[in-house]
Amino acid sequence: MLMPFRKLHPKIKEKLTEMEMVTPTPFQSKAIPAIKSGANVFCTAPKGSGKTTSLVLTTLHKLKFESIGEAPRAIILVEDKDSALALQKTFASFMSYNALRVYAGYDQLHVDVQKSEIFMGVDILITTPKSLNKLFLANGVGTSQLMILSIDDADFLTQKTSYDAVMAISQNIKKCQYVIYAEKMNPKIKRFENYFMEYAKVVNG
Repeated sequence: MLMPFRKLHPKIKEKLTEMEMVTPTPFQSKAIPAIKSGANVFCTAPKGSGKTTSLVLTTLHKLKFESIGEAPRAIILVEDKDSALALQKTFASFMSYNALRVYAGYDQLHVDVQKSEIFMGVDILITTPKSLNKLFLANGVGTSQLMILSIDDADFLTQKTSYDAVMAISQNIKKCQYVIYAEKMNPKIKRFENYFMEYAKVVNG
C-alpha cells in the first residue's frame, strides 16, 4: 500500500511525512503508478477518493520540483474561478519554500492581464478551458515545453462550451501526457478516446 508514495520525488515524500499522509487511498495506489508510467489515463472515482491529491503529487513528481524556463510544463483545466484558486492553494500546501511557479487563470481575469503575467514565467498553469482557449488565440501561452495536461473534476465537460473548448485546446498541443479525473465516465469524456486520449489506461476507484 505504501509503494505509490515511496516512489515519488524525495521532496514530496518529505512533505507527505510532515503532513502525516503515509498511506495512499486505494484509488491512489492504482492511479499514481499509472500516471507515472507516462500513459494517458482516465481516472474515475467518487468524491473523497484522493483524485485531486493524486493530481498534485504526480504533477510535482513529473516536474521534479524544479522551476525551468518560462513556458508551462503542466496545465490543469478546471471548471471555474473558485476551482482554480482552490487548486492553486492545494499546490501551495505541498510546496513550502519551493520555487515552482503556479499560476491560476480564470474567465473573469482579462486575457491581456493573464498573458502578461504568464509571460513572466510559469511552471504550472491552472485555468478553465475557455480561458486557455482565449490565451491560445491571443498567442498568450506556449506549449513547446508542455509535459502533462490534466483535467480536474472533468464531469463539468458535459457543458458544450467547455467540451468544445477542450477539443480546440487539444488541436493546439502537439504532444503531451493527458490525465482526466472524474467521478464517472460519461459519454462526452469517453469520446476523447477518439481524439487525444487514444490507448489511454483506465483507473477506477
